[in-house]
Amino acid sequence: MAEDATKSNGSNGAHVTARFDAVVIGAGVAGLYALYRLREQGLKVMAIDAAPGVGGTWYWNRYPGARFDSEAYIYQYLFSEELYKGWSWSEKFPGQPEIERWLNYVADRLDLRKDIQFSTTVNSAHFNEATHRWLVTTEKGDVIDTQFLVTCCGMLSAPHVSFPGQETFEGRLFHTARWPKQPVDLVGKRVGVIGNGATGIQVIQTIAGEVGHLKVFIRTPQYIIPMRNPKYGAADVEAYKSKFTSFTERLPHTFTGFEYDFEHTWAGLTPERRREVLQACWDDGSLKLWISSFAELFFDPEVNAEISEFVREKMRERLKDSKLCEALIPTDYGFGTHRVPLEQKFLEAFHRPNVEIVGVKSNPIERVTPAGIQTADGTIHELDIIILATGFDAGTGALTRIDIRGRGGRSLKEDWSRDIRTTMGLQVHGYPNLFTTAVPLAPSAALCNMTTCLQQQVEWIDGCIRYMRSKSLDVVEPTKDAEDSWVAHHDEIANATLIAKTNSWYLGSNVEGKPRRVLSYCGGVGSYRQKCDEVAANGYQGFAMQSPREAATENVI
Repeated sequence: MAEDATKSNGSNGAHVTARFDAVVIGAGVAGLYALYRLREQGLKVMAIDAAPGVGGTWYWNRYPGARFDSEAYIYQYLFSEELYKGWSWSEKFPGQPEIERWLNYVADRLDLRKDIQFSTTVNSAHFNEATHRWLVTTEKGDVIDTQFLVTCCGMLSAPHVSFPGQETFEGRLFHTARWPKQPVDLVGKRVGVIGNGATGIQVIQTIAGEVGHLKVFIRTPQYIIPMRNPKYGAADVEAYKSKFTSFTERLPHTFTGFEYDFEHTWAGLTPERRREVLQACWDDGSLKLWISSFAELFFDPEVNAEISEFVREKMRERLKDSKLCEALIPTDYGFGTHRVPLEQKFLEAFHRPNVEIVGVKSNPIERVTPAGIQTADGTIHELDIIILATGFDAGTGALTRIDIRGRGGRSLKEDWSRDIRTTMGLQVHGYPNLFTTAVPLAPSAALCNMTTCLQQQVEWIDGCIRYMRSKSLDVVEPTKDAEDSWVAHHDEIANATLIAKTNSWYLGSNVEGKPRRVLSYCGGVGSYRQKCDEVAANGYQGFAMQSPREAATENVI
């Protein structure tokens, strides 16, 4: 797999155990594709993943009810018709076990496992300015020397947990993003779920009928869309597979990387016709209402208010009980400015006598005790099992948990603690030969079908490295001016949206002290792709490249 490096040493005296052209961190959707693409161009590549198997998000998130909310037939790799058509989905929005099997199918069909080191955590990655290469250190003590470092760590992969006393709990405590592979017996148990975002909703609706008593700790109510999830027969599978070519042509150029796109303008329709469009999107049972009804919902407060009331009306029809409506229907922010979950009888779960809401906005959780969860009023909610559906340190957390150091020893964790900046979400000024996917300032999970976005980012990285090799260049780094320009462009678009005016993980508001910035590019997937293609077509304008003979200095970069 690698050049013999048993006698090599890094400039800091570290014993180098292997040398590669590229190291990929992560073996999920992006990591598998990056490994495949870079290996295809003849590089010596290795992927590293902390999990014992492939899948990334879909390995770790095996909590009850975990499933797609992108249609399975578009949450796909589109570079190979044979690969696409070689797998058949059982339903429109499959669950985690089937998704994990699909990613294992991909790894096997592309023969990727031989170049993946599993059950390995990356502790640090330091750029060596003398050699223009990265030294990557793992928890096992390996020191890997590589020219290129490609991070595919995931947008939502660093669990965010912040309750004191968790270690004292005498029952069982799980974060949804680290759910055990072994079955967890919930039958008849007193269970507390903290959080009711997309993940919490999936858990709650799934376990409500199984547990003895369920307490749901809710701070912020969520707008929801009911999922329609038909099973697929042979005819359905053949129908979506026949659209492969049209998907390859359409998905990369829509606003969110889904097959549907905005087709109407609010001002161009009568009130009656607007209602018809909203109803049709609602009845589709997908994310269509959110990301292809009316683009104005992201920018125009009056339009957003009308669409928000449409959704509230639908929720009230199902809840009926005024106290449940007050607890579960949002009133202080607009539809679409938070992540909008799909659900399956989530609201009806709260009609069950064994399900109880604990409001924690005015009476927050103070700590976890040996017996359960204590709120600020002193009440101890006694529990057997606590499930943390508390979200993630989105976009940045997966990388700031690794000691990444660039030129002059600068720390990515420290840089991002002051200001979250990237160049197109693909590189960071000050960190040569570090390529990134699923990080801030590129389209991501907030407003993108992730496979569409991740494939495009990996392909751009692959193309950049191919270009460098064709020109005998060995170092690439975005200029400060290019990064400043991209940050300004990103902020101009993002700050015009209602998303920027609403506290959520979209802005990192869920993590105390995190710099406030809309994390996902809001200009649209198609527009972003066009800008990336233009940069590449112009010889990677804004990205300074150097030959082995040139010195990498601040003045040059």
